[in-house]
Amino acid sequence: MTKIAVIGSGIGGLVAAMLLAARGHGVVVCEAADRPGGKLREMVVGGTGVDAGPTVFTLRPVFEAIFAEAGLNFADELELVPLDCLARHAWEDGSRLDLFADVTRSAAAIGEFAGAAAAQGYLEFAARAKKIFETLDASFMQIPQPGLRGLVLRAGPGVMGISPFSNMWGELARYFKDPRLRQLFARYATYCGSSPFSAPATLMLIAHAEQRGVWRIEGGMYRLAEVFYAHAARFGTKFIYGARVTEVLAQGGRATGVRLAGGETVAADVVIANADLAALDAGLLGAAAKQAVAGMMKGAVPSLSAVTWAFAAEAEGFDLAHHNVFFSKNYPLEFRELAGGKLAGDPTVYICAPGGGKYFLLVNAAAGSAPQKDAVQNYLGRVLAKLERSGLRLKIHEQESTGPWDFAQKFPATGGALYGRALEGWKDSFNRPGARTKLPGLLLAGGSVHPGPGLPMAAISGRIAAHCVLTAK
Repeated sequence: MTKIAVIGSGIGGLVAAMLLAARGHGVVVCEAADRPGGKLREMVVGGTGVDAGPTVFTLRPVFEAIFAEAGLNFADELELVPLDCLARHAWEDGSRLDLFADVTRSAAAIGEFAGAAAAQGYLEFAARAKKIFETLDASFMQIPQPGLRGLVLRAGPGVMGISPFSNMWGELARYFKDPRLRQLFARYATYCGSSPFSAPATLMLIAHAEQRGVWRIEGGMYRLAEVFYAHAARFGTKFIYGARVTEVLAQGGRATGVRLAGGETVAADVVIANADLAALDAGLLGAAAKQAVAGMMKGAVPSLSAVTWAFAAEAEGFDLAHHNVFFSKNYPLEFRELAGGKLAGDPTVYICAPGGGKYFLLVNAAAGSAPQKDAVQNYLGRVLAKLERSGLRLKIHEQESTGPWDFAQKFPATGGALYGRALEGWKDSFNRPGARTKLPGLLLAGGSVHPGPGLPMAAISGRIAAHCVLTAK
């Protein structure tokens, strides 16, 4: 039996803990917070929890495969409801557009919205996004230690069809002449905390990931963390909360455990750091961990952060779907302001409306920005006024907000960046490290390492880390 210490109980850490404990290994999870989940979290307003982290559940087969490895049936664990309408989109000129799980239905809606040429452009875009996804899924996303040379060898000549050297905004012009459609599909870059004006066009694959299905989890997204936690614990994983790790211990050239802020130590044969790479690079987990990731953050630009609100409220005047996006009038200006460290004067606003009078709002913000709470409250007034111009009125009874300053405290050394390294060009996807580090016995997991941010990707990272332990000789 191998003894494993997991630092952090985000989705990557939970996946690794469950899979390794299911194989009979001794797992201890050290979590600085008082509950599992990491960025998969909820906030309490009006007496009940509201999802205040990831709100979109996609790539169900990733989770089915992970549960199957642990001898479990994912369908028995959570009640998932497929969404017919993937998202509702609105602009201040009064135009609205729904995208659907059915590609042909989305094409028909786009045809009514912007004409037959736009519908045809969408079908071509959807086919291209599918090709990119299928090219990168097995040959890149599921590979433990990816690299450009390996990708070319695995994917063959088809790798050039993924437009690795084009930026997303420019590539979308090939399919969409209507600026609203270009804006809509460019938004997928923000799923990785990046600007569509610098992110590689390969991120178009996110559109296909959604096309494969978007689900609503009954009881909320946080149920996913609870289910992983419950099974990891049932398999024997020990969870220690309020346990901030200050050092990865090393002896004889390999990791030997962790030291907690209170001075206690947890001995281990393997340490899996489900922490942001920036924390290791900054030395917050000790000198051995810092040396183990030396050079892995070279040239990294922090991803976007966010300002979020969880509301108990009444909504009037706009028929909200589960997922809704209200776009800014000037997308290039919005991202120029974010690049300058400012809150956008006219932000794009995402709203999740899970029902029961609860709402979650998110606008992108720059990492490292720290406006005061009263400034955020004033900003909320601007956001609500924007929503009213699109027909939505919110009568708020109770609210909780979170911003870059809060995320910087929750996830030290990040400055509030929520997605690790921003994708500023084709190289950045390959600059995310894989699971292994320069220190034998220290592995990485989470959204700041390969294959990237988002629930499915973080889950894959945890699975890869677990496989590195299981296949070690």
